[in-house]
Amino acid sequence: MARQKGLGKSLGKGLDAIFSGNREGEAVIELKISEIRRNPYQPRVEFNEEKLKELAESIENHGVIQPIIVRKSVKGYDIVAGERRYRASRLLNRETIPAIIKEMTDTEMMELAIIENLQRENLNPLEEALSYRQLMTTLNITQNEVAQRLGKSRPYIANMLRLLNLPQAIRQMINEDALSGAHGRTLLGLKDPIQMEDAAKHAMAEEMSVRALEAYVKSLQDVTVSRKQKQSRPAFIERHEAMLKERFGTTVEIRKKRKKGTISFEFRSEEEYKRIMSLLENE
Repeated sequence: MARQKGLGKSLGKGLDAIFSGNREGEAVIELKISEIRRNPYQPRVEFNEEKLKELAESIENHGVIQPIIVRKSVKGYDIVAGERRYRASRLLNRETIPAIIKEMTDTEMMELAIIENLQRENLNPLEEALSYRQLMTTLNITQNEVAQRLGKSRPYIANMLRLLNLPQAIRQMINEDALSGAHGRTLLGLKDPIQMEDAAKHAMAEEMSVRALEAYVKSLQDVTVSRKQKQSRPAFIERHEAMLKERFGTTVEIRKKRKKGTISFEFRSEEEYKRIMSLLENE
């Protein structure tokens, strides 16, 4: 796919002009709501019902102050901007809504929809991540180019895109606002999808902060590393470790790295320390 240079940059700078309502030479007309359909490129998945009801109440009292933007399609009109106003008007069973008709390509329509949502709406973290990926795929641009177009840092874009690697169950938790995007990124440190889901459920049940979840994930990682290290140890070390545990009656750990290693004995009191030392002296 050929790169479409300059499109996003010009659209990004011109959003205020495009979405500011009626400009000179642009007619605002009343369109039948039944002839309008939602933007097929709309990145938003969830619409807050309470906020829609609040907007509907405002529209009932004051009308639709800012016209929606639409594009003529084969069957009626597609929304370019203003889907919340459209949905709120439908809640009120209105027959028409003020609109401005604009001509634009599919690519322009998609980019406008994404940029409008990113700049003017509170997308949840996954919707935001999907928007970035949609821009990259459709316009064949890099993370760095997305960052430049939207005035964000490349690491920020990269971190948001990482959320799309989460298992579906955890993505649903984020969509439902049960977990934050920061919780999701923390869970990615576990690698194993089943372990991720278990940790996510634990975080929800305990109402963990991100910092608490980070500590919990680290403890799980430490256990995994320890388990792997033990699994990779030679059989004779496992056998000698078990023999020493039985001989000294305490936890003994043997660690070997290349030609060097350590043998450690655990004690929990001064008396236990003296007992172990006595046994060692009599060996």
